[in-house]
Amino acid sequence: MKNNKAPKLDDVARLAGVSKATVSHVLNRRGYLSQDTIRKVEQAVKDLNYHPNTVARQLYKQKTDIIGMIFPTVDNPFFCQLEAEIEQCLEREGYQVLMCNSKNNPEMEERYLKNLLTRQIDGLIIGSHNQHLRGYQHSELPIVAIDKNIDENVPVVSSDNYQGGMLATKRLIADGCRHIFHTNGPLEFDSPVQERRRAFEQVMDENGMPAITYHLGFNATLEEKERVFSQLFTEHPEVDGIFASDDMDASFLISLAKRFGKRVPEDLKIIGYDGANTTRFLRPELTTIRQPIDQIAQVAVQLLLARINNCPVKSVVLPVSIVNGTTA
Repeated sequence: MKNNKAPKLDDVARLAGVSKATVSHVLNRRGYLSQDTIRKVEQAVKDLNYHPNTVARQLYKQKTDIIGMIFPTVDNPFFCQLEAEIEQCLEREGYQVLMCNSKNNPEMEERYLKNLLTRQIDGLIIGSHNQHLRGYQHSELPIVAIDKNIDENVPVVSSDNYQGGMLATKRLIADGCRHIFHTNGPLEFDSPVQERRRAFEQVMDENGMPAITYHLGFNATLEEKERVFSQLFTEHPEVDGIFASDDMDASFLISLAKRFGKRVPEDLKIIGYDGANTTRFLRPELTTIRQPIDQIAQVAVQLLLARINNCPVKSVVLPVSIVNGTTA
């Protein structure tokens, strides 16, 4: 009669010809073990189709090897590339990832956070746009934020937004633009991203030009964006330069400009921000400020692992560069 009982650690040890302790060391990657011993144990595990008791291992190690991630959306090349790189980095370190996309909804984000905490995750990486959620303020969980100020104890990884704003605005002026506008997120959002606007304002002021920014909510629909951007063209037909908050908005502005009789770049020069791989493939003509997206992801993972191991960490700002296209 066939034995339907699930194999146990004893069975693996017996088949591999080693002790239970050795099997445990192989499964948990602890201590020095010869390649021959590792091979025997792994083969026994495979032959018996043995599955370790995950809950027991978690209790023993006092960690789940699971990291949570909360981001606003994957419907954006920047976040899509960032999340994919973070997941790969964590996977290489032996972690599984629980991904949550909050759609910029604070109630949804709060529910995701509670759910992740219930699952006893080892750490959390946040790139969402909601702030002042109670769960973040009172959690002792190791957290790293991307482009978001949560708490003075939470390190932030960001690109040099101020440098990016300076590069974009100075480039438009050097290209002969004299009526330059900026699009950005909500003014009240406390984030390093606001440094793009501050740099834009400073450069414009230094050159004796008015600095006008059109603000959009993070949840703005395409219809809302069309309304605000159309308002820009209608209220300021003299516009000859736009520094867009991201490449998605820059692409939308390029398409919308045609309706208002603006040729890009002859009548209107546009510079975006992000430089994600997908955008560079689909819009190779776009002049943009490129963030080191993969490096941002790698540094965020490094900081989180350091926090998990109770090592002190600081916020990190990474340099940006300008990608020359034909739109500016």
